Amino acid sequence: MANLKEIRNRITSVSSTMQITSAMKMVSAAKLKKAQDAITAMRPYADKLTELLQNLSANLDGDSGSKFAEIRDVNKVLVVAISSNRGLCGAFNSNIVKQSVSLHDGTYAGKKVDFFCIGKKALDILKKRYTIAANHSEIYDDLTFEASERIAEELMELFNNGTYDRIDLVYNKFKNAATQIVMTEQFLPIQPPSDSVNEKSDYIFEPSEAEIVEQLIPKSLKTQLFKAIRDSFASEHGARMTAMHKATDNAGELKEQLTLTYNKARQAAITNEILEIVGGAEALNK
Repeated sequence: MANLKEIRNRITSVSSTMQITSAMKMVSAAKLKKAQDAITAMRPYADKLTELLQNLSANLDGDSGSKFAEIRDVNKVLVVAISSNRGLCGAFNSNIVKQSVSLHDGTYAGKKVDFFCIGKKALDILKKRYTIAANHSEIYDDLTFEASERIAEELMELFNNGTYDRIDLVYNKFKNAATQIVMTEQFLPIQPPSDSVNEKSDYIFEPSEAEIVEQLIPKSLKTQLFKAIRDSFASEHGARMTAMHKATDNAGELKEQLTLTYNKARQAAITNEILEIVGGAEALNK
């Protein structure tokens, strides 16, 4: 009977877990819809603005180019790892950490590489072995453009004052609820598209081209960072919804197996009791 009690306890535990994962799936699904709508609406604007300013920067001559487009010898690199503050979302955070470490140990091996964390999960792992330049996990408490803008200004200042020669963003790009693509995106310096480096765009500028670029490039960089964080935010809820869906299905299968095991054990226990009663009756008759 102790065995039956143990199985009953396991069934109760699995049922409770299944209720929790099912509730978390529904919460993430509700949050995903809003986050997906936000990044879907923002992405075309951000991509077009980035493309436009890359072309404008490519058209500037020599010293008239933006300070944010300055190409230097890469000796000091800052990797901005954008993760989440919470877990239970499959490989969402571990993929960011793996890609960030790959940049540190592979792409930029032999150079000074620091990490700039947005999200507690990446921070918790990376701080054990690597140098953390800054952490802004609090942005998810109030995910607005203004909050992202302050972080972008901090990154621009780190590049502008020569603290780092290159800044890369590592984040999950949202494709759909089941698919997130790990992206490594150059943030600074600004790079012109390869197919337009030698092309001159036929624009009329007022005031000067250099002034327009100098004013719009910071806005473009702020938008680029906000888009990356928004992408990561939507990807997080998609990954969590998928993970909780799988967890709920697995819990359901485990519950069925435990119920079957319980019924078999209960049947065996009843059979043994009947055999004992019959055996005792026969012994009395003799």
